[in-house]
Amino acid sequence: MEEVILVDRDDNAIGTMEKMEAHEKGLLHRAFSVFIFNSKGQLLLQRRADTKYHSGGLWTNSCCSHPRKGETVQEAAARRVEEELGIEVNSEQLFSFIYKAELDNNLIEHELDHVLIGNYENAPVPNAEEVMEWKYADMDFIQKDIQEQPDLYTAWFKIILEKYLEHLKH
Repeated sequence: MEEVILVDRDDNAIGTMEKMEAHEKGLLHRAFSVFIFNSKGQLLLQRRADTKYHSGGLWTNSCCSHPRKGETVQEAAARRVEEELGIEVNSEQLFSFIYKAELDNNLIEHELDHVLIGNYENAPVPNAEEVMEWKYADMDFIQKDIQEQPDLYTAWFKIILEKYLEHLKH
């Protein structure tokens, strides 16, 4: 049973809950989103496996997930990047923020999301149970494609990308 860490608005842990229950109830929990870039400045995108419990078949950022109890955000990010993409990437946190988004299957993402950035040059070796497709893409292409075909992308990626681009301006 996978659990998430419930948090208050200041990211203080206030308990744990089974992941599906937290998403059904829309309770605030700790999460992370990793943006992996190559030396050309292209972002590694992944297309979620169709079998995922929500947002299957949609494009999203390099990796998103939840830390486990007793695990730092950086440790969790490294673990999930390895599990999903089959690569080792060191990442550093840029910022965090809270968002809420309604998903398919009557689920709600309500996350205090830690956004991390890392670098990797080669092709990932994705886990087919997690990722059905991947590509490196220029930021201009991604922004244009999201405007033209928003339904191809996860709800959280559209929010996080906007926050990331705002962060770069500061």
